Amino acid sequence: MSQSTPESPASAEPLQPAPGPGTLRAFYQVLVNTAVANVTSSYLWWALTFWAYLETRSVLATAIIGGSYMLLVALLGVVFGAIVDHMKKKAVMVLSSVVTLSTYLLAGALYLSFPESVLVNWGGPWFWVFAGVILIGGVVENMRNIALSTTVTLLVPGDRRDKANGLVGTVHGIAFMVTSVFSGLSVGLLGMGWTVVIAIVATAIALLHLLFVPIPERGVAHVEGEAPKGFGFREVIPAVMIVPGLLALILFSTFNNLVGGVFMALMDPYGLTLFSVEMWGIILGITSFGFIIGGGLVAKFGLGKNPVRTMLLVNIGIALLGMTFAIREVWWLYAVGILVFMCLMPIAEASEQTIVQRVVPYEKQGRVFGFAASVESAAAPVSAFLVGPLAQFWLIPYMDSQAGQDSLGWLLGEGEARGIALAFVGASLVLLVVVLLAFASKPYRELSDAYAAAPPSLHTDADPDAVAAAPGDGEAVDAEPAEDRVTDAVGDAGDHLRSSMR
Repeated sequence: MSQSTPESPASAEPLQPAPGPGTLRAFYQVLVNTAVANVTSSYLWWALTFWAYLETRSVLATAIIGGSYMLLVALLGVVFGAIVDHMKKKAVMVLSSVVTLSTYLLAGALYLSFPESVLVNWGGPWFWVFAGVILIGGVVENMRNIALSTTVTLLVPGDRRDKANGLVGTVHGIAFMVTSVFSGLSVGLLGMGWTVVIAIVATAIALLHLLFVPIPERGVAHVEGEAPKGFGFREVIPAVMIVPGLLALILFSTFNNLVGGVFMALMDPYGLTLFSVEMWGIILGITSFGFIIGGGLVAKFGLGKNPVRTMLLVNIGIALLGMTFAIREVWWLYAVGILVFMCLMPIAEASEQTIVQRVVPYEKQGRVFGFAASVESAAAPVSAFLVGPLAQFWLIPYMDSQAGQDSLGWLLGEGEARGIALAFVGASLVLLVVVLLAFASKPYRELSDAYAAAPPSLHTDADPDAVAAAPGDGEAVDAEPAEDRVTDAVGDAGDHLRSSMR
């Protein structure tokens, strides 16, 4: 994982600065800026989903919107990852923000150009053009998230990256909490037009702030001193295959997303069956404290010696939860289930990111993260596109019929959305079986061994005393003991989180 180029001796200053107080301060600023950007994209994304269902009352329409989002992520993930490896990380984030702002401006122009009665007609083209423009803006935001994952490797000491990933999950939880509440209230009280205006203004503010955020990176890290030559799978597959069990991890996460597509397509329609749109947004905001709780637990305690095992245990919890949280049409049961679900998600995400950051060289991580995003996301639209029509035309009518009540009423009870509950239970049961099989598999043991054998730090060949200062900091990076740097990281991140919540 040496960052020195072939023409540079090992004793020369490494291409990237070793993690220290200066790089940690840069990480906090990147984290806060990403939180602002995620608030904006999530705000408009949730608003679009709420607005589409309320105006069309079609599960199929929301399933297509959700599935299209994941399909675009799948198609563009490898390209995004290659872009991250081709460019400096700040340049990638600026590019992402510029594209997102442009798409939101186009969405605002469309909203002003057509009557809302035309835009809400999901049988016509302009509904899908309007939704598609917003989706593109949200999808491009994933390029920033891939870059953020690589900055954890760049800026955070290797032995505590799991805790840094927990902080990332915590910040995402804060963003989710804010946007889910505001999206429901915004659509219910202001309408979609003012919601788009707010998203445009917030995106512009995030872009302006980003221009003043320093990321101490002296250059673009390339494999063996050469830039990656393409944007396709040829540059990615060797980086994945060289690590035993890594492909199996990605394939498992792909299957997990196949089940997740069922939740993505049906969670909002089920919630909007139980609550008004304003109350549903508030419920999502309250339950999203689970993201903060889960991310905080990782930031405090880490992921243990084997994050691979931790990730599989979390997925067992998700499967058991999915089999129970909609088993009766009771609002508090569904709300508590979502809270626990959101506690578990940042733990699973931090586990996967920590594994890749440890076993994959830094100069290849953008492509590997992008490849994982593409392959894993490809599964969700498949299940979303399938479960939408399946629920709309078969499961919901079947469970509303006397035959459905007689056969499965003992398990699912009575209510308006028992067909959706049946989809949750069936998908979760399949997930549980697959996770148990994964625990007994050879790739699980191979990847666990590869993680244990990998060096914990990106800068295994760098002398921290030789790195005087990170560009843009203007001050020296002290050679602190690793444990002191970790303590500073957790404490300062807590200060940033508290200030961002005020």
